[in-house]
Amino acid sequence: MSAVSMQMTEDQFLCSICLDVFTDPVSTPCGHNFCKACITLEHLDINVPSQCPNCKKLFSTRPELQVNTFISEMAAQFRQSAQQKASSSSSEQQAARPGEVPCDICTGTKLKALKSCQVCLVSYCETHLKPHLTRSGLKRHQLIDPVENLEDRMCTKHDKLLELFCKTDQMCVCMLCTTSDHKNHDVVPLKEEYEGKKAELEKTDDEVQQMIQKRRLKIQEMKHSVELSEEDGNKEISVGVQVFSALKESVERSQAELIDTIKEKQRKTEKQAEGFIKELEQETCELKKRSTEVEQLSRSEDHLHLLQSFRTLKAAPPTKNWTGVRVSPPSCEGTVRRALTQLEETLSNQMEKAEATVELKRVQRSAVDVTLDLDTAHPDLIVSYDEKQVKLSKVEQHLPDNPERFDTSLSILAKQSFSSGRFYYEVQVQWKKDWTLGVVRESVNRKGRNTMSPQNGSWTICMLNENEYSALADPDIRLSLKSHPQKVGVFVDYEEGLVSFYDVDAAALIYSFTGCCFTEKLYPYFSPDTACSVFCLYKHSYPLIISPVVEQPFDVQQKDNVLEFM
Repeated sequence: MSAVSMQMTEDQFLCSICLDVFTDPVSTPCGHNFCKACITLEHLDINVPSQCPNCKKLFSTRPELQVNTFISEMAAQFRQSAQQKASSSSSEQQAARPGEVPCDICTGTKLKALKSCQVCLVSYCETHLKPHLTRSGLKRHQLIDPVENLEDRMCTKHDKLLELFCKTDQMCVCMLCTTSDHKNHDVVPLKEEYEGKKAELEKTDDEVQQMIQKRRLKIQEMKHSVELSEEDGNKEISVGVQVFSALKESVERSQAELIDTIKEKQRKTEKQAEGFIKELEQETCELKKRSTEVEQLSRSEDHLHLLQSFRTLKAAPPTKNWTGVRVSPPSCEGTVRRALTQLEETLSNQMEKAEATVELKRVQRSAVDVTLDLDTAHPDLIVSYDEKQVKLSKVEQHLPDNPERFDTSLSILAKQSFSSGRFYYEVQVQWKKDWTLGVVRESVNRKGRNTMSPQNGSWTICMLNENEYSALADPDIRLSLKSHPQKVGVFVDYEEGLVSFYDVDAAALIYSFTGCCFTEKLYPYFSPDTACSVFCLYKHSYPLIISPVVEQPFDVQQKDNVLEFM
């Protein structure tokens, strides 16, 4: 018997009504087996005429049920075997923990449910879920991830499954609801509304993720700003320490020189007084000797001796008229004031240099890579292979006259254009006697002569006649520079409307165009020579060189003698 039962499948021992192992199995006249209670209570007692649940055969009279002894014994053995397997399986499966959905079929220890059936409204563990995975009738049931309170998925009014969604009232309904309270409403299957809402949720999630990403970027931006602030602060501290250290050294050196100057004047006065005193003491000594001789002779009672000695008495020693001779104390009036004034000028110069250096370091952080555009170059200009240098060509070049090319002005533009933000680049102008640098708008006139000015779309400065500098603004603005720039930095802040030029080596601002209104793309502009250079047979034509930006170190320059005293 045991061997035979092992060869039979699990489905053969399950009642098709309760879907569990037979309890008191009975057979109908048509040959199908059911639990006695299932077939009696759920079919024979309520259906007239009687009908077999499996084959749907009708019985005119209530059929006589026969106890199936063979099935009963086999079911008992199978139930025992199933209980042993379930006991072994339950030891392997996890018991439901707090917060997890338990199996509704398990007795004793409730195992963790794997699925819930929306048709049966029951949650199943792995063992009790098997019929839904194997029996054809149960496979059509909709299984979902385990959930509690499956009764909440039933319509409280009609006790039917909530399988529709009323868009009008925005609520879940059953089939019978559509014929009563929700009649003529916009009702769709629950799955359709689910997919729509899921798409909305996915869209919302995408929007939320974008908002999160934007905030993460903003956080990074703020952190970067903090880092830049800290970096700028450290640089300011470094510059401040150097400036104040230099100031301290200047003050200490000035104090020492002030003391030395005053003491030197005192030494000169003392030396002068010592000379006068020595001279006076010598005259006094000689006068004392003559006084002694005169006194001794005047005491003589010998008339002849006095008269004879008077003739031989030494003449009075030469003496100096000391009436107008004075030793005046040294005058130090104004010395301290002059020292402080010169010290103040020194500090002011150092602070200006420090501020200019910090400003230059700030704009250098906006450095961009700039290369020259051959298609814009005047035919008399030659560009290097790396497109970083431009100068006058000694050989006439025949180039196509395209719309972008300058045909009169010895000019060339960069390939790169800028329509927002900040940018900075540096150009070496060493040894050149004339040049023009800056930026121009995209629509700047490239044919014929062009007056360079902001009104005509150019913001440039130039050097003429070796030492004359101007900002080209119609009329031009003459610039007074303390030194001749060897390298010029050009900085543009598009939104602020600012174009600034710097002497890189001196860390000094040359000139700024402010309040500019930019509405087009801006291009870096270069002119290595003026027209007069062409007429002078290309003499001394050195190139303009676009240089890599290297941050200049801060250095406080001091003279050996910061202060001079009168």
